[in-house]
Amino acid sequence: MKASESIPNFRSGLRMYANFSARTIKKVCQEIGPREAGTQAELDAQNLISGLIGDAADEVKQEEFSISHRAFLGWLRLAGIFMFIALAAGIVNAFIPNVFFAPYVALLCCIITAVMIFGEFLFYKPVIDPFFKKRTSHNTYCIRKAAGETKRRIIFAGHSDSSIEWLPTHVGGAPLMYVAFIYPALGLGYTLISTIYMLATGEINPTLLLINCAFIPGYFGLCIFMNYKVCVDGANDNLTGCMTGAAVLKFMGDNNIRFENTEVVAMLSGAEEEGLRGAKAAIKMHPEFKKDSDVETVFIAVDTMKDFEDMFVYNRDMSGITKHSEEACALVKKAGQIAGVDIKYSVVFAGASDAAAMTQGGAHATTLAAMNPGPPKYYHTRDDKADILNLKTIEKGVEIALETAFLFDEKGLMKNYD
Repeated sequence: MKASESIPNFRSGLRMYANFSARTIKKVCQEIGPREAGTQAELDAQNLISGLIGDAADEVKQEEFSISHRAFLGWLRLAGIFMFIALAAGIVNAFIPNVFFAPYVALLCCIITAVMIFGEFLFYKPVIDPFFKKRTSHNTYCIRKAAGETKRRIIFAGHSDSSIEWLPTHVGGAPLMYVAFIYPALGLGYTLISTIYMLATGEINPTLLLINCAFIPGYFGLCIFMNYKVCVDGANDNLTGCMTGAAVLKFMGDNNIRFENTEVVAMLSGAEEEGLRGAKAAIKMHPEFKKDSDVETVFIAVDTMKDFEDMFVYNRDMSGITKHSEEACALVKKAGQIAGVDIKYSVVFAGASDAAAMTQGGAHATTLAAMNPGPPKYYHTRDDKADILNLKTIEKGVEIALETAFLFDEKGLMKNYD
């Protein structure tokens, strides 16, 4: 049975749950506000949403895990500082060429910067986390149990934390954001190449050292990239994702729908903006979420249901490095077709979603998102407020999630649903 066949007047009922989602998002933004990872506000949002799900959830579980406060993107400022150190050593050595030290300083700075970039940003590994203060974040699971024996489990996950503002994106949108990344990256590449050349020749070249001054604005941009004075509301990224799963449970509870053998979970994850730490903690704590579990489980990360024309099923994640489960991707794609949307596959080409951590941990996972990959002006900025919610996209996201749950209950995971 399709979700659209589960109750009379499904279409009007669907609009009601989209409105429920929008109202709750506005309530969270007004009463709780920004929700940096590891704060009471992040937990308060999870408690508020799980409370509004009410009796539709037979059980609500909450788990703690430790995070390193602001470590994940802390490499940006540190990279700027290390490149300034390399620059300063080069300037000094340009005027004192008989003392051969700048190339060694520059090489060390380049290596440290590269390790931070590849470790933290590309692979989401806790490379510099030990050097930052610890905080406690939470994952909350709202569970609607199966009527009989649990043979399948579907998890709809949205992260409840919101991002620290990205200053370049706020000031100049996507173009300035790309400049802020690429410009200093060119400086890193130039410094590394010129350093290797001088080490190979054993001579100081003052001109090569001074050319690095051209990258000063880029290094400064890294230092101010994160506007730590502002944590954004995150109405779209990602309260819309949180409310998609919540709306699925609310729909099932209000209409007395309970699958015979499929458990449905709305997961409110913490610390996604701190490097997917909530999802990483979840897959460690729950081996039953993995592919080899006795209970067939699929994890659907729902993220930023805003831009209707940019709705995708992401089959590759973590800057394209992680390939999601073919079965999970096919499930959501088919559910989209049932809901009247031909959702294309796409790649998270820079960054990652909670599904990436679950896939790497051994689970069937994928991501459903509707955000201009540009990215849009509201991405990680103060513009991400409740007054720019797109009710049409929220409604379609809830519909696709419902059809995904019903299809999974009926057929389980398959590579081809045609």
